Amino acid sequence: MIDKALNMISLAMKAGALASGEFACEEAIKGGTGFLCIVATDASVNTKKSFSNSCEFYGVDYVEYGTKESLGHAIGKEYRASIVVCDENLSLSILNKIRS
Repeated sequence: MIDKALNMISLAMKAGALASGEFACEEAIKGGTGFLCIVATDASVNTKKSFSNSCEFYGVDYVEYGTKESLGHAIGKEYRASIVVCDENLSLSILNKIRS
């Protein structure tokens, strides 16, 4: 089965509208450029809590989706516990795919 959400994440990466890795994600959330934070379901409890709290505070959509391996693979990297989509339309589109 083709995962449409991961395909959209790939597209966001190619469009340069993605921050990945803990530091870059925090920067995007706090800097107001992030619209959707995606944290891997197998990320640590601390990572999930940290991003969840940060997103709630800054008004950024937060979702747990995929594994560290699948998120990393979607953006052409090794493992990624967290990514932030920095394009509003792409983030809405990815969110719709995750929720459907």
